[in-house]
Amino acid sequence: MTQAKERIKEPPYAILRGGYKYKETLGMRRVTTYCMDMVETEDILYVLIRADGVGGNIRRINWKDEDLDVFGSFTWPVQMIQDSERKLYVSDEGKHCVYVLKDDGEKGYVAIGPTADAQKSNTKTFEIGEYGSGDGQLDSPSGICFDENEDLYVVDTGNNRIQKFDKNGNHLSTIESKTGDTVLDMPWGIAINHKGEILVSDWRNNRICVFDKSGEFTRSFGEIHISLGQEVNQLDGPAGISIDDDGDIYVADRNNNRVVIYDREGKYVTQIIGDATLSQIGKTYIMSSPRVLRLREMANREQWRLLRAPASVRTYGKLIYIPDFGCHRLQVYEKESYPLSKDEIFEEPNHPTLYNV
Repeated sequence: MTQAKERIKEPPYAILRGGYKYKETLGMRRVTTYCMDMVETEDILYVLIRADGVGGNIRRINWKDEDLDVFGSFTWPVQMIQDSERKLYVSDEGKHCVYVLKDDGEKGYVAIGPTADAQKSNTKTFEIGEYGSGDGQLDSPSGICFDENEDLYVVDTGNNRIQKFDKNGNHLSTIESKTGDTVLDMPWGIAINHKGEILVSDWRNNRICVFDKSGEFTRSFGEIHISLGQEVNQLDGPAGISIDDDGDIYVADRNNNRVVIYDREGKYVTQIIGDATLSQIGKTYIMSSPRVLRLREMANREQWRLLRAPASVRTYGKLIYIPDFGCHRLQVYEKESYPLSKDEIFEEPNHPTLYNV
């Protein structure tokens, strides 16, 4: 959510949670290799992938799990979003900028910028940001998102701050703190909720920081309380963030190999650790090779289903997409929830436990 302005909406007063059902696995190694992020459109899924080393591009697949094509060329891509004009924005920490790509109607998505003749004269393509620490300059940018006006927020990871640009690449403002407990330490993911609050995953501080519309730090959350006497892992390297239509907050907890879900107030709800089955494209590949079939039979099958270092999480309606970075695939879940009006649910109690009598 929060990829384009029409997606930021007022959540219901409350919800009845039914659960998070595993739906499908898409992609495989050599197709969605080291997938970092994704964008859903009506017919196509755009998957941002990294090379095994320097490099990366965008792979197009569909719900039939067909490999359609690949385009773009990046150094060390991190996140990708799409605006209301269907332009794609890609943050590249290796080039210290955000690339903007549009569909030219003939060749598909290409970088916005010069014509072929101008390219021959080394004219620069349109990029937001350049390396440095001044206003409008970036050092290893990671998370990106739009606000309701489609101004672009960029997590300036190397400079431990957030920068805001308009869609023409003009710098508008900077969010940062240099003293006290509000200082960011390697921030990574970002999302904006229906109130206009800016949520940032603070990687090395293992928390989610919340800033108001003016960029003032208001609070942080992320602690997962011990439940039923069982110890739980706390956040360790929180990366991408997404907010669904109910206001729930999803965090790719990368070093713990999971996605953690919080409600709109930052209270822990549950976690997703992975339930993958064999993708259609993976099945086709494996069935074509007796050697691969034997190797798969000999492998630890319990590990097949689990997430491995997810870098991002995206929500579209009831669907939850998890780019499963270390397993080169997308795991897709479907949320079951029902909106409740104020008249349908008892008022929030002022004591910690409400007994059903």
